[in-house]
Amino acid sequence: MGGLILCAFALDLLLGDPRGLPHPVVFIGRLIGRLEGLLTGLVANRRVAGVLLAGLTLAVTGLVTLALLRLAGAIHPLLGWLAALWAAYTTLALRSLHRESREVVALVEDGRLEDARRALSLIVGRDTAALDEEGILRACIETVAENASDGVVAPLFYLFLGGPVLAMLYKAANTLDSMVGYKNDRYRELGWASARLDDLLNLLPARLTGLLVVLAAFPLGLDGREALRIMRRDAAKHKSPNAGYPEAAAAGALGVRLGGPAVYFGQTVEKASLGDGAGPVTAGSYRAMIRILYLASSLALGLGLLLTGLWR
Repeated sequence: MGGLILCAFALDLLLGDPRGLPHPVVFIGRLIGRLEGLLTGLVANRRVAGVLLAGLTLAVTGLVTLALLRLAGAIHPLLGWLAALWAAYTTLALRSLHRESREVVALVEDGRLEDARRALSLIVGRDTAALDEEGILRACIETVAENASDGVVAPLFYLFLGGPVLAMLYKAANTLDSMVGYKNDRYRELGWASARLDDLLNLLPARLTGLLVVLAAFPLGLDGREALRIMRRDAAKHKSPNAGYPEAAAAGALGVRLGGPAVYFGQTVEKASLGDGAGPVTAGSYRAMIRILYLASSLALGLGLLLTGLWR
């Protein structure tokens, strides 16, 4: 399994998520949309409908993934290995996270703030229309830090724990949370189960990511000690039980302040500030965050390979 995961990681670094090609998360998203419409029409209690939505999404995702892998393996062992490689590779989002955030920052550096706001809106959940240059860069760093866990470390964690099927189940839970896990009138009850499931599955990976950010800061010439201090002090201030760990560690390592109020669906949400940095958030801060992203991800891979080898 270690060799498969190493190849999947390398494939993600090489290809990322090629635009225009089918991706399992797209199909999972379509499944969630159809199940949401069906269940909300059939089940009056929206919290019950939400539990069924989460359960059915996971069941269909897991069964389809397992069936496709077994079918491929029955045709030929090499085809089975390639199918498992493809499934594992599609759970990782390191290069695409870099590419999409880099496009936003490039627009900021070109002075095209309106275009940057539109591009940013495709990768974050908050409203971006009123963000200034520093607000855009701060949002980019926050989403890179959070998705270092959701898009790289957590999938690697579940790949090593249970292979492509378990990692794909994680992606299904993560997609559920991103689609229905909002605390607004529409999804407060319907998305409750999905949000709690995502919180549970990210409990260990998010904390591991925070520690990896701390470790990555030292060889990169950043402030690892401050990253650890700020993570320990500020992580629990975040509204999410998990996202605060990588974000607070990043704030400390970069010497900036992240978090603060943000607008979601037209309403201002008061979010705690993370970090003590008094200096501005710059494009240089973002590029340092990207270096942390790659090194922390590589450390996660190496740790998984090491533990897998020791287990054997």
